[in-house]
Amino acid sequence: MLESSLEFLRCVRCCSKLELIVFKSEREILEGMLECKKCNSKYPIIEKIPIMWDNFSKYLSLRKKLGGQIYGLIENSTLKQFCKISLSNVKKIDDDRTDLEERWSKIYQNSKSSKFYSHMKKSIDFVKKSNLVLEYGCSIGIMTSFLAQSHDMVFGIDRSFTALRIAKKLYKNNLDYVVADFLSPVFGKSKFDLVLALNVLELVEPLKLLNYISKQIDTGHFIITDPYDFDRGINSVKNPLNEKSLRTNLEKFGFKIASKTKSPSHITWELKLNPRAKLNYDVDLIICKK
Repeated sequence: MLESSLEFLRCVRCCSKLELIVFKSEREILEGMLECKKCNSKYPIIEKIPIMWDNFSKYLSLRKKLGGQIYGLIENSTLKQFCKISLSNVKKIDDDRTDLEERWSKIYQNSKSSKFYSHMKKSIDFVKKSNLVLEYGCSIGIMTSFLAQSHDMVFGIDRSFTALRIAKKLYKNNLDYVVADFLSPVFGKSKFDLVLALNVLELVEPLKLLNYISKQIDTGHFIITDPYDFDRGINSVKNPLNEKSLRTNLEKFGFKIASKTKSPSHITWELKLNPRAKLNYDVDLIICKK
């Protein structure tokens, strides 16, 4: 974590400013703790990544295997004890997301050369230099690292600690990542000049995400893509959107859609699942602004 990121991060329980305790640092903070003095919440910084979950034990409950891995990575005794206590409070849940998140991190690594990303980079090039940029569902940081080349400060947010460990291998002094739920107020009332949400509407209730992002932009651009593949079984969102309803709701939230993306698009997004299997999506792109 960059020490400068402290200016933007807020307690996800009460939105108060946080105090930073550093256990180990080099160019950035390798191990540490973010503490809220108002509600006594604590957020660990592990392997350069702040885990901004309202309950660390709850985060590990769905990733018990990851919890053991994290415990083995920690060097500082205070942080290790915090992790140990958190693991002892983990509730037994059959669904462990660790292997799934590891698998998808590898898939994104293997798919970095997909034409989808080059298309997106060209689509974003027109946006003038921004002070503050945020990407939802940044995963291994393909787009965030690109954005950091031309914007002042860029943040990526994702639920996968595994993916962000890969993203953090590339150091830039204007690029940082946070493990957090998309709808948590991890950045408080900060306003962003550019927000990306690429292919994430299946992971969170779409209208809630659009409403939340709308409040994060006073004047700026919002770029969103999606293949509208909402079939996730019991994990499916309750109110999916399609090409038309997504555009209609963006306009309701005060966004003006760029003329070139008013009609649905079909951008190929190829994902290499393994040496013998590929997954191809036709992705819709919308560029809009306030």
